[in-house]
Amino acid sequence: MNRPYGAVDVAANLKGAVPKTATQKILVTLAEKGELVQKVYGKTTFFVYNQAKIDCLPNEKIIELKSQVSKIEDENQVLTGELKACSAELARIKATPTDEEIDGQITSVEASISQITKSLQPLRSGARPISARELEQIHADWTKWRAEWIRRRKVFLTVDRLWQLATDALAPQDARNLEEDLGIEKDTAEHGVLEKGELCCATLKRKRR
Repeated sequence: MNRPYGAVDVAANLKGAVPKTATQKILVTLAEKGELVQKVYGKTTFFVYNQAKIDCLPNEKIIELKSQVSKIEDENQVLTGELKACSAELARIKATPTDEEIDGQITSVEASISQITKSLQPLRSGARPISARELEQIHADWTKWRAEWIRRRKVFLTVDRLWQLATDALAPQDARNLEEDLGIEKDTAEHGVLEKGELCCATLKRKRR
């Protein structure tokens, strides 16, 4: 950088490799030889490179350099545009599904088509479609009997402890026979799945409306 330096600055930049006193003497010697220009401000002495020794570029060279800079800037602008286009193309390619993903999507669509076709088969065979009124009646019956099942289940759970006490003295087979005779049916795994299924959830939604 073409700026004035003091002996302290130079010694600091040299990381102490040359003592400050020796640095001062060297700078003074260079000033006496005309390599540096010495300037005194109060008690502080600064040194700056002799500007007369700096080669000045002719106007023709400056014009040539400006032309080169302008040309490079134009080339850089073109390359920036190409980079943006390539980045957009890369993003588009990354967003495009791979062959494996497309195969998976095709398989999924084919499975859906097969399921829908299977559902339509009764209609194609001439079966009468369920009317909206019949469908509503089915929902009403389902809601009615499910509510009855829930009520009976609550009753059974209330007396379940008494039932356990009553059957503890019986052999397991005798207890099962008694359950069958009384028409007692306990919940199975299918009941749990059904309660968590879409049908029961849909019933709850209809009640909340």
